[in-house]
Amino acid sequence: MKLSQLVLIASSSVLLFSCVSSKKFKTAQADYVTLETKYKTLEGDLSDCSTEKATLAREKADLEREMALVNTRVKDLNSQIDFLKANNNQALKQLQDLSVISNTQAESIRKSMENIGAKDSYIQTLQQQMAHKDSLNMALVMNLKGAIGNLDDDDINIKVDKGVVYIDISDKLLFTTGKYEVTNQAKTVLGKVATVLKNQPDIEFMVEGHTDNVPLKGSGAMLDNWDLSVKRATAVVRILQNQYGLDPTKMAAAGRGEFKPIADNSTKEGKASNRRTRIVILPQLDQFFQLLETKTN
Repeated sequence: MKLSQLVLIASSSVLLFSCVSSKKFKTAQADYVTLETKYKTLEGDLSDCSTEKATLAREKADLEREMALVNTRVKDLNSQIDFLKANNNQALKQLQDLSVISNTQAESIRKSMENIGAKDSYIQTLQQQMAHKDSLNMALVMNLKGAIGNLDDDDINIKVDKGVVYIDISDKLLFTTGKYEVTNQAKTVLGKVATVLKNQPDIEFMVEGHTDNVPLKGSGAMLDNWDLSVKRATAVVRILQNQYGLDPTKMAAAGRGEFKPIADNSTKEGKASNRRTRIVILPQLDQFFQLLETKTN
């Protein structure tokens, strides 16, 4: 074999070996970069876990300290209760021994003192019920406002007053002057109110019609503002029942005429405020009285 052929074969072998080694090197480099990235990610996750662990440890320590304080407080209160009971019993015994009070009177006093705790618990239960009712009313108000949207407060106003939810809708939104036919715009608003009320099937409400003090003239069968306010209330109730499916057993309609004003009828603005339809969410007094009966029996 000629020398030139041997040199060619040797050169080809070197080049082939060099090419394979370069590919492996580049692959190894890529793997290294990938592993390094994963390592940094895991290192970051480990740091986050360490921070979260430290935070949880601090919170646990705080809770344990609070629990220890609460347990100490409970222990002190129980000791005070035991002390008061012992002193009360001792005082009663001394009074009996001195013949100041009879056995019957002593027993009556003892029962009275026992009832103090029961009455305190009863009062707390009533307060919890009232707080629960207030929270439900606020949730209802927020739902109503969310459903109705950005209507002007002059047209519709929703509020809670002394634990009762009121929805006041202006006369100009619901009716034309001196009429009791509900406008199409008002039906849309009533539909939004109905949607919220329908989701609360236990709620009962009254629709009240109100007018200003301007006498009604030339209105055919309607004699006065009493008639107009009642007609408007029943018109709203019928729409809520017939078009939006509210339970008629949960509704009532009433006319207040001009006799429950919320503003001064001597001004144009005051008259406009007084011409309104009010939806009153009635408090569930039967449940309240049931609670009273349960506690007093």
